[in-house]
Amino acid sequence: MTAQLIDGKAVAARVRAEIKEEVARLKAERGITPGLAVVRVGEDPASKIYVTGKKKAAEEVGFNSWEHHPDETITQQELLALVHRLNEDPAVHGILVQLPLPKHIDADAIISAVKPEKDADGFHPMNAGNLLLGRPATRACTPYGVMRLLEEVGCNPAGKRAVVVGRSNIVGKPQALMLLQKDATVTVCHRKSDLPAEVAQADILVVAVGVPELVKGAWIKPGAVVIDVGMNRKADGKLVGDVEFAAAAERASFITPVPGGVGPMTIAMLMKNTLEAAQRAGK
Repeated sequence: MTAQLIDGKAVAARVRAEIKEEVARLKAERGITPGLAVVRVGEDPASKIYVTGKKKAAEEVGFNSWEHHPDETITQQELLALVHRLNEDPAVHGILVQLPLPKHIDADAIISAVKPEKDADGFHPMNAGNLLLGRPATRACTPYGVMRLLEEVGCNPAGKRAVVVGRSNIVGKPQALMLLQKDATVTVCHRKSDLPAEVAQADILVVAVGVPELVKGAWIKPGAVVIDVGMNRKADGKLVGDVEFAAAAERASFITPVPGGVGPMTIAMLMKNTLEAAQRAGK
């Protein structure tokens, strides 16, 4: 068996096209232009690349977008004041504080200061809690994007065994909850888990740990759908995921490449979250 590649770039382009169409309707019918404000503190190189991509996507779909770029010496109180100003600005529908923040700033306090209805990332404790309770909530972008990828390849989680490797607040935990909402039987793995045994049971496997090729292809259940959220740079400069791709592709039915799989979806779903916030604000 050779797995079909799940083309995240193509799916993300479709999502952006849907959003662009909805933005045009929102402007024409209600005079509302969605607005996304991104806060990037300091000069982290990866953050700069991510924020540039987000700004480009926002402009492509017709949003207003702003980048606030304070120096890394900004105090926590000053950053909280900036977040408060954005909370009160009616032109801003989505706020994204790019992580990581400098060590002297409490990231949890900053994320919690963003109004839940403007939380474009889906990280606010109220949104995380509502997801847990099965209530409407802004969803964390990466797992939200994974759900769209599964939908695109016709993979209905209902009744299937889903294994999520990694229990981060950003991907692993919300991913498990979203799969559970779709009636999958969900297992969450971590460093104390018997990984080969658990992975071997997975009809749907989502791996998000940041360890190059941790999950071996030989562990994959034949016919499984494999979603690799990891992106790691090896010593030779090559980008690889958290799954041993070539060997896994021989056993899986569908698999995401790295790069070009989950990555583009994260930004696309950030745009979707911002659009939905603008739609709610205009009601």
